[in-house]
Amino acid sequence: MKGLSFITKSTTTQMVIALVGGMVFGTVVGEWAGNLKFIGDIFIRLIQMSIVVLVMASVISAIGEMARQKEDNTFGVKMGLNTFKWILFFTVIASTLGFLLATIIQPGKGMMTAENLTVEVPEALGFQETVTNFVSTNIFQSMASADMIPIIVFSVFFGAGLNMLVKKTGNTLVLDGVKEVHTIILNIIQLAMKVAPIGVFCLLANVAGTTGLQIIFPMIKYLGILLIGVVLMMLIMATVVAIRCQVNPMLLPKKFVDMSIVALTTTSSAITFPTALKDCVEKFGVRRDVTNFTMSVGMTMGSAGAAMCYVVMILFMQQSAGIELPLMKLLIGIGLSIMLTLGTITVPGSAAVVATFLATSLGLPLESIALLIGVDWFAGMFRTFLNVNNDVFVSLLVANSADALDKDVYNNKKTVSIGKIEE
Repeated sequence: MKGLSFITKSTTTQMVIALVGGMVFGTVVGEWAGNLKFIGDIFIRLIQMSIVVLVMASVISAIGEMARQKEDNTFGVKMGLNTFKWILFFTVIASTLGFLLATIIQPGKGMMTAENLTVEVPEALGFQETVTNFVSTNIFQSMASADMIPIIVFSVFFGAGLNMLVKKTGNTLVLDGVKEVHTIILNIIQLAMKVAPIGVFCLLANVAGTTGLQIIFPMIKYLGILLIGVVLMMLIMATVVAIRCQVNPMLLPKKFVDMSIVALTTTSSAITFPTALKDCVEKFGVRRDVTNFTMSVGMTMGSAGAAMCYVVMILFMQQSAGIELPLMKLLIGIGLSIMLTLGTITVPGSAAVVATFLATSLGLPLESIALLIGVDWFAGMFRTFLNVNNDVFVSLLVANSADALDKDVYNNKKTVSIGKIEE
């Protein structure tokens, strides 16, 4: 009974069962499994219907909230800019690496066939026209058509205007209302995710029924790209730190063990945070005040692993449809992936939401999202591992520039303790 209770309560277990069950069922019954596709489509639509409002509420509330936050000059503007610089640097590198690996390995190739999928190839626009279209002439029309870029631009301006209102009048009624809407939309998505295993089963049954066992290969290639990308990013970050901080990179693997185990087993940066914070001080030698600042900012914004994963998602969906996105569209997609990881748009930790947002923004088909959702727990292991370790590398670089890196601690010649870290 305990085992059955675990299955019914664990979303991860349900997803894995749905993933395997959908592929097996579709392979066995063949094309008849296509009759279940409408159930999966309903699940995707439940996510789609919330995306526009979620994005608008997230951006508006994030910018508006800045008006009533007290400035904290404890660490100075220089440390803040330095932290953001390294976070952005590694995020861009990870995104580029994900793009290159997905372009070379092509994880989505051959997943769909022309008979299974009808896609309108986006029209290639010039640079000027593309940029002009970032600004909507009718925001309600953009919302109705889910044209995400103009929606984000409008939300940024609306948030800025709301910020000015709060600063001038102190009236937070509108801001509080937007934040309430944001919370409600997140609740709607959480409700939709309760039926995710059913949706994943039906969508994968349809794909497996029409394409057969070849669906397994895109899944293996997708996860393989993330694994290769994580290894390469760790080598890149370790090299940068070794050169900039003048430390021995051979000491890094052992120092990362504890936090990496927690990250891989929980797939949660928040749960890993106390361990990473403690190790950053006691094993890497970063001064406590610097660690508190950089690791806290990093947990929110330092998501190189997520950035890589999102870019690979875009290429996966594009390749599964057998289309070529214009260069400008791809650049926009990479930009959106980076924006998602930097906290500008707050979304739940769900592949369904992110993949739907990116597909809607770039005009990509939604059929391949089921596979991304089905293996997201495994992908989450790679994402979290890289996200957490990336935060420590950033902390080392910032501490080095602020003369707050104790190399005796790093070289195991000195022991320090920061006591119990409150979760």
